Amino acid sequence: MHLTEIVVEGTLKPDGSLELDQKPSLLPGRVKVTVKPLPGTSIPRPGLAEVIVQIQKDQQARGFVRPLAKDSDTEQKIRQEDDDEYDQRCQELWLQTQSGPPT
Repeated sequence: MHLTEIVVEGTLKPDGSLELDQKPSLLPGRVKVTVKPLPGTSIPRPGLAEVIVQIQKDQQARGFVRPLAKDSDTEQKIRQEDDDEYDQRCQELWLQTQSGPPT
């Protein structure tokens, strides 16, 4: 008697591979696989804290060095000065449109 279809449970791994709970009782060869999650067996997703910790570990593994707070403060100050200059220039141009061309 040849089986034409069997059902075997297993686990879908993050890399997309399947780990079957038992060896299928079919002859070796190509097969068609249908994957359906079993009720109540979903793996919980990591929370925000776990994701942040994993990101930090990955960054450390790549040799990423976080900028110092003083560097960030300096960059923020430079951006703010640029924004202030831009705003002032816009106001000057706006005033020219209100009062006519400069004399």
